[in-house]
Amino acid sequence: MKSIEKIAKKLHIKKNDLFLYGKNMAKVENKQGKKNGKLILVTAITPTPFGEGKTTVSIGLADALNKLKKNTCLTLREPSLGPVFGIKGGATGGGKAQVEPFEDINLHFTGDMHAITSANNLLASIIDNHIYQGNQLELKEVVFHRCIDINDRFLRHITLHQVNNGETLKRNENFVITASSEVMAILSISENMTDLKNRLGNILVGFNKKSQPVYARDLKAENAMAILLKDAIKPNLVQTKEGSPCLIHCGPFGNIAHGCNSVLATKFALSHADYCVTEAGFGSDLGAEKFFDFKCRIANLNPALTVIVCTERALRHQGEGDVTKGCANLLRHYNNLTKIFGQNVVCAINTFDDDCEHEKILDFCKKHKISCTEIAPYHQGGKGCLTLANEVINQCKKKSRLTFSYPLNKSIEEKTEMIVKKVYGGKGIVLTETAKKSLKKIEKIAKNLPIIIAKNQYSFSDDPKLLNAPTNFVVTINDFELKNGAGQIVAIAGNILLLPGLSKHPASENMTINENGIHGLK
Repeated sequence: MKSIEKIAKKLHIKKNDLFLYGKNMAKVENKQGKKNGKLILVTAITPTPFGEGKTTVSIGLADALNKLKKNTCLTLREPSLGPVFGIKGGATGGGKAQVEPFEDINLHFTGDMHAITSANNLLASIIDNHIYQGNQLELKEVVFHRCIDINDRFLRHITLHQVNNGETLKRNENFVITASSEVMAILSISENMTDLKNRLGNILVGFNKKSQPVYARDLKAENAMAILLKDAIKPNLVQTKEGSPCLIHCGPFGNIAHGCNSVLATKFALSHADYCVTEAGFGSDLGAEKFFDFKCRIANLNPALTVIVCTERALRHQGEGDVTKGCANLLRHYNNLTKIFGQNVVCAINTFDDDCEHEKILDFCKKHKISCTEIAPYHQGGKGCLTLANEVINQCKKKSRLTFSYPLNKSIEEKTEMIVKKVYGGKGIVLTETAKKSLKKIEKIAKNLPIIIAKNQYSFSDDPKLLNAPTNFVVTINDFELKNGAGQIVAIAGNILLLPGLSKHPASENMTINENGIHGLK
């Protein structure tokens, strides 16, 4: 690895604007540069449980663009300890397309995840202390949840016991994983400390006895929370194996949150580089939809191009053994990106050693006039993405005009249904009684906000077993949650869980540490 000061020079970042975390990591002061770079989104088709290498492709593409003398900065999400010790593993790429130092980044990094968790749980503590100390605000219903950055299914449903004036009060509560917390969402979109404090103060914590909303600012919590986040708001600068600059900042999941890295990191990269390569979680129906409909809308971003990653194994999985049949999944995602969101699109086939049916994918793309190229970032790094990089450069010369899947002035139910019909390919939604009850409360205090649908990532529908490009399905919305500080309404679809659990044999079982370092961290 090169010293982080040398990496910073590639983005014309001054030494005084770096806050060093050792020799290879640093936080950067939020000072905008003079460039107006092109924004490239990397998304994917519907994934398998092990992912399709979207991060690896993002890294390989950034390295390839830099090889072609295009000043490029990569912007990624921070890994969560949940997947690191679970099934999927870390989020720093792999092989020759990797971000370094990968062990530090995948573990505690610069402490952002801990700061977010602490700020979130400080507010939860303040809420319960307020009730204990007399409850002057007459809180009757609490809707704000604690969080943890570990997969722990046994914290999904808990009961809090509180003794107040000799009376024992009980309340059902649940934890969410830090990546899906509102504080994570807020940090991801805040552009400065003032913006951060205002958003933290706007967090809805519950309702009083008159069914009126109570906010974090009513508890005077926003300043203390912002103090815990004073360093976490600064983007983190690291490097790829080939020395490309990479900003890793914030890590919402694409299935249960909005799935994008921070607005600050993206805008910083665009103002310091000619190209900014970024990723969004999972497919066009999840991270990409939220990237366009939420992040780009509120931050006034206009992507120049979208790269959609596919793999032979994933298409075979979607086609239940038939790659050509599975290509219907690729076409659905492609049509979403081009026809709904107005994107110029390049398809990248991420290759593996045991692939044998690439020609079928290439023929399918040719038939449907999809720009397509084979890549090998894992084995070849930037060299394996040069063809893709050249195609990206050419496609970026075309005009792009971002469009959204719904207007903000529609009702909450209408916006949710428009996503399901237009993006997922379903025929509608059905609301449970719980969802209807929550909707009535939310509609009284917030209306014209973007929708974040939390659903499984393995299908366009809310049923993970419904593969490929299904139609005529109905999505069940079990609840709505207002994240007022983040400026979003979360619709919880199907049986999605906001706090994952560990598998029977999690990745943690294969990890060891000794005097020579850590082994088995994926």
